[in-house]
Amino acid sequence: MPSPEEFYRIKRLPPYVFEEVNALKARLRAAGRDVIDFGMGNPDMDTPAHIIDKLVETARKPRTGRYSASKGIAGLRRSIARYYDRRFQVKLDPASEVIATLGSKEGFANLAQAITAPGDVILAPDPAYPIHAYGFIIAGGVIRAVPAPSPEAYLSGMGRAVAHITPKPTAMVLNYPSNPTAQTVGLDFYRDAVAFAKKHDVWILSDLAYSEIYFDDAPPPSILAVQGAKDIAVEVNSLSKTYAMAGFRVGMAVGNPRLIAALGRVKSYLDYGAYTPIQVAASAALDGPQDCVDEIRAIYKSRRDALVESFAKAGWVIPSPAASMFAWTEIPEEYRALGSVGFAKKLMEEADVAVAPGLGFGEHGEGFVRIGLVENEQRIRQAARNVKKMLSRRNAA
Repeated sequence: MPSPEEFYRIKRLPPYVFEEVNALKARLRAAGRDVIDFGMGNPDMDTPAHIIDKLVETARKPRTGRYSASKGIAGLRRSIARYYDRRFQVKLDPASEVIATLGSKEGFANLAQAITAPGDVILAPDPAYPIHAYGFIIAGGVIRAVPAPSPEAYLSGMGRAVAHITPKPTAMVLNYPSNPTAQTVGLDFYRDAVAFAKKHDVWILSDLAYSEIYFDDAPPPSILAVQGAKDIAVEVNSLSKTYAMAGFRVGMAVGNPRLIAALGRVKSYLDYGAYTPIQVAASAALDGPQDCVDEIRAIYKSRRDALVESFAKAGWVIPSPAASMFAWTEIPEEYRALGSVGFAKKLMEEADVAVAPGLGFGEHGEGFVRIGLVENEQRIRQAARNVKKMLSRRNAA
């Protein structure tokens, strides 16, 4: 029997960078170590009660356990359109410009499947959330990774890339607020991106999964708020972080009707949509009281502040993220020779603290780690005390 590595698409995927770190975490926990885990962006808050109540109520009704709809039930698609109108002042046709997805990740991956021919060139940021590159790679595309130390550098880098790429790229990826870097942009950036995409005849796939996790006064905008953006752009979003519904696997893809139709065609062959009670609960989340979103955002902000303050006192200065549920920071100078994977392992072994190595997000993530705001403030401060002891031992050696 052939090994999995011999299959065509598997061969296109590199070894999973996080696997080595996750294996060490499992060994330490099996040995009784209390590892404080900032590695995975897995929300730990309770899903708001009114959403759970609607899920349970709907699950008790006859026939809700039958197949659902791959595009999402009509009620949820209308709720998504209302959310975009209310939040972004963007008008959407629920029938032709909205699809309910199994989380934003599934939506993005199947969009890549829908629009990518073998050999198509895609512009993607580096560092980036892995699906932004590997969704296209699995589909047979070729990624041109563009360094993204800042949004402006990324956009200018795409200009240079287009001038030197043959064949010309077919799509470009945007993700703001960014995972992993937590960078944000305003509408002026999106206007420039839309102008660029139209000039070079490329599609835009925008990932807005952290639209509601922001800490400044100005909430992150949607690219679809730019005039003419729907001509060339589609956006994915998610209820996972906004409503602490990560395990529900429910999100959305909205925008250009051609791209939405292509996604719907692919999904019609692959799935029957999420469990109907989950979709009804998602409608309740989007249409119901939004004070729960404010509360969740406030928890992340408080954790961010605790992380930045306590780690600075420990001797590790972490830039304060303006949005998302992550902090993106350089490895302490005295450990940079280890690289991000080596440092992440050492941090676990010596401080019982788990982080995500930057190399897992691309070549230009090396030298950095991502820290998830997924532990409470007490645990964050305990992690800072552990880090302080580790750094003190290093400096005393």
